[in-house]
Order: sequence, then structure tokens, then C-alpha cells
Amino acid sequence: SMPVPVFERRRLAAGTGIEGPALVAEAHSMTVLPDGWSLSVSEAGHLVGRWRAAAAGAAGARPRAVEIELFSRRLGRIAEEMGEALRRSAVSTNIRQRLDYSCALLDSGGRLLVNAPHVPVHLGSLGLCARAVMEVLALQPGDTVLTNHPAFGGSHLPDLTLLSPVFDRSGALRALVASRAHHAEIGGRRPGSMPPDSRHLAEEGVVFPPLLLMRHGRARWQAVRERLTAGPWPTRALEDNLADLRAALAANLAGVRATERLIAERGAQAFDDLCRQLRRRVEQRVRARLAERAPFAVHTEEILDDGSRLPIAIESDGDRLRVDFRGAGAVDPGNLNATPAIVNSVVLYVLRVLLDEDLPLNEGLLAPVEILLEPGRLDPSFTEDPAACPAVVGGNVEISQRLACGALRALGLVASSQGTMNNLLVGDEHRSFYETLGGGAGAGPGFEGAPAVHTHMTNTRLTDLEILEQRFPLRVEQMALRRGSGGDGRWRGGDGMVRALRFLAHLELSVLGEHRRTGPPGLDGGGDGRPARLRLLRVDGRRETLPSAAARTVHPGDLLIIETPGGGGYGH
Repeated sequence: SMPVPVFERRRLAAGTGIEGPALVAEAHSMTVLPDGWSLSVSEAGHLVGRWRAAAAGAAGARPRAVEIELFSRRLGRIAEEMGEALRRSAVSTNIRQRLDYSCALLDSGGRLLVNAPHVPVHLGSLGLCARAVMEVLALQPGDTVLTNHPAFGGSHLPDLTLLSPVFDRSGALRALVASRAHHAEIGGRRPGSMPPDSRHLAEEGVVFPPLLLMRHGRARWQAVRERLTAGPWPTRALEDNLADLRAALAANLAGVRATERLIAERGAQAFDDLCRQLRRRVEQRVRARLAERAPFAVHTEEILDDGSRLPIAIESDGDRLRVDFRGAGAVDPGNLNATPAIVNSVVLYVLRVLLDEDLPLNEGLLAPVEILLEPGRLDPSFTEDPAACPAVVGGNVEISQRLACGALRALGLVASSQGTMNNLLVGDEHRSFYETLGGGAGAGPGFEGAPAVHTHMTNTRLTDLEILEQRFPLRVEQMALRRGSGGDGRWRGGDGMVRALRFLAHLELSVLGEHRRTGPPGLDGGGDGRPARLRLLRVDGRRETLPSAAARTVHPGDLLIIETPGGGGYGH
């Protein structure tokens, strides 16, 4: 190989030019100039690097892959900045500390383009949500839509989605920005708006069919306030809801402005072309990954704690993929009903894991994919009357996890992780606290499962202990790994966690989870992880092991001990 010249930074005068490959040495750093790049020293003494084709004025000669990658990163940065604006402006613990929110950009057709690294179960459903909204509302400049309705791509009622269109200077729709944030209180039969024993949608909180929160740049807060305070079970935290919605609206408007600047900078047609190219690039990577694997047909099933079965069949001919969820049964009389938007999120996530590449969660992933559903638990029907609609709060958090675990296990990628979000809600008429707890990750070929982490469709934090104990009448008495709870195998599954909470006031407790009866399955001969166990120790000496879904009134001195599932092991 040819030697690479090394230049001393302090000896380079203004106007000096260098052609790569070369190195520029300074006292505490080294600048690497690759082949194909040139470098010059500005009058101010700055080092300015240029790709040679661009320096020669051939802007169109930049490699298309580089152009698409830079465009993707630019969009991703807008989504990240939206998320940070939302977090900093919100007032609720759920958003500021637990980070239970997501932001993304979509193209003019309502297809997901890029996401910030937020919550997968939110992100994968935003495209379906945008398309459903655009079918019933003609979006105009200055509009922002609010919805949480599961018939319009909502996940569950506490997740409030804001969707804002982005137009170019000629008035043509070019993109949309979206945010979705979980409100710890939105009404319903029990504090926290996730009643474990709900039977219809109205019991779970205030329902927002697509509503124009902003029309032509003017906010309609009174309409939102009226909706939040109407019905048999209005919100218990109106001002917190409004404050967090204002934060989400500010984040959306910041995303609109940033995207408008990008469109003006690149040109509307170029922006559309890059959106198409980005989708195409992701689609090509999926097809290439399928081509690397021989045609296959695999199937498995997830057995819920109530005995219900969720069959999963996946087939590939080397170019296309068919994911069949038919056979999941009729609509659940409880709340373990998912929607096509949730299933969409699961499939997008699984494909993203299958690719194992640094690509955005883009709906180009679904171009070569057929998803098969039938009316029932995974595709329930909805009416205009929430009291006549099926309950869905458990479908979002629990069915999504079980489907993701089953699909990844069927593909041979990883044993089942904890397969639940371990939902915990505590509150009264004045306050609500919500968190999901981590557990063991599944092991896979060549790696052990991580202990006590959120996996798959959830990606939130625990509330900091100091903040939890300061803001709520709770005391954390134990926080530890659940040693030995991961499944055995050549590679062990991750351990779950133990969390003990002492109640310091009369409160309403709700728990909702899965894998209470059986543990997460291992793979390729690996052992199952240990199932969850929840014990309520009353101050009067009574003891109770709580089922998968439970609602209880607790009193000062009562102690709840939660042991989350371990992940499945891999290999004999």
C-alpha cells in the first residue's frame, strides 16, 4: 500500500489545499482525509473538507446511497428534536421521566418514513393512523388532528396522537409529522385509565375520534376540554392532560417548521423522490435478506394465561413474506383485543430485527409482506358508541408482546423474552401513577439474554425512585434482580426483576400482565424462563397472589411484591 502523507496543522497557511488520502495532525487530534476528498484552509483558519465531485460542481454526481443516507439522518434528527421538545415541555412523570412517547415523520401518503428511537408499539401503528385520519378529514395548512380511537390506528386510549400535515410553498401536501404520548390518566372506571377488568371501550377512558385540535393555525382548546370532561368517566387530571397536549402540539409544530425548511432547501420534487428512494432502499434490503434465507414455512403459537391461543405462521418464497395470524379467535370479552395497527407495529418491528441493520422503521419494510387477519381478537369492529366497542387496553401492551415473542421465536432468532409489559397502576381521584416493568430478555444463538430490561414492543424507563417517592404516596422497599429466573440452556435467558412497593395511603391498585401461569418458552432445547409472581401482603397479615389482571383497593402499610418473568434459554 502507498504511504499516506501527514501534514502538521500549525504549518498549513490559509488557502492551502490537500488531496486525500492524507492525515492532518494536531496537538490533541488527527483529521483523516479519505481518498476522493480534498481539504482547504479558510481565511478564518478552519479546515474545510469537500468531496471532489461536489467541489467540481457536480452536485448530482453524489452517490445516491450517500444522498439517501444523509436524507434519512436529517429526517431522523427532526423526529429526535420533536421528542426532546415534547419531553422538556411536558409536566407529567410519565412523559418527562418514563419517556413514554414517540415521534415520527411520514410521507404525503401517510406512510412511515423515519422514527426517533422511541416506543415500537407506537411507531409501527402511526402510518395506519395517519391514513385512517386522512380518509375522514381533509387536512389543510395549520391543522393538527388529535385522536386516540383504536378504529383510527390508536393503540389504547391513554396514548394520545397528534398528527400535523406539512405543505410546500405551492400548497401541496408533502409530509406529516406525528407524536404519540401516554397520559397516565384519561378517565375510565379506574384511576390510570387501564382497568384490568374492562369490558368495553368507554370504561377505559375518554375517546377521541379524529378531532381538529388546531384549524388553520388556531388552537381549539375548548373543544378538547369539553371532550375530556364529558361522559360517565371523565379525566381525573384535566390540567395535566392539557399541559401535556400543549407540549405535544409544540413538538409537532417544531417538526412542521423543520420539515418545511428541508423541503424548501431540497425542493419539493427532490424531497418526494428521496422519500420514495428511502422506502425503496428499505424494501430492497428486506428482499435481499429474504433471498439470503432459503424458502421456509414456520409456525408456532402463543398460549395466553387465560388459555387462548394465538397461532403465528410465517412463509417466504425467497422474495416475499406472508405472516398469518388467522385463528386468534373471536373478540375477547375482556380487554385483550388488539387492532390491525398493533399487528402492523409487531410485523414492522420483527422485520427490523430480522434485517439487523441500521435502518429506520420505514413502511418500505412491509412492501414485500402480506399480513393475514380475520375478524376477531386481532381485528375487532368498532361503532360510534364507545360503550358498544370492545375493550383494547390489554391488547396494546400484552398481545403485542406475545405476538412479537412468538414471531421471533418462530424465525429462530431468539427465545421468548418476558412477553409482557408488567403494567402497574396506582392512584385515586387526585393522582395516577403508571409504569411498566422490565424482565428477562430471551437468549439466542451465541448470546445470553439481558436481565431486567424492557424488550420488544416497549422501550420506556422506570420512574426514578426519588421522583416516585416524592410525588406519590409510595415507598420502594426492594429493587433487585430475580436471580435464577432465566431459562437454562447453552445460552441462558435473562433474569427478571423484583420490585417491592409499600403503599402509604388508601389507593386503587391495578395490575395487568401475562406469563403468570407459564414461563416464556426457550428455543432449540433451551429451558423456559420462570413465570411472573405478584404477591400482595396486607398490613393485617393477609396474603394474596394476584392473577394476570387484578384490581384491588390497598391501604397504608400494604406491600406489593412483583417478580417479573425471566427470558427463555437457547440451545441444549
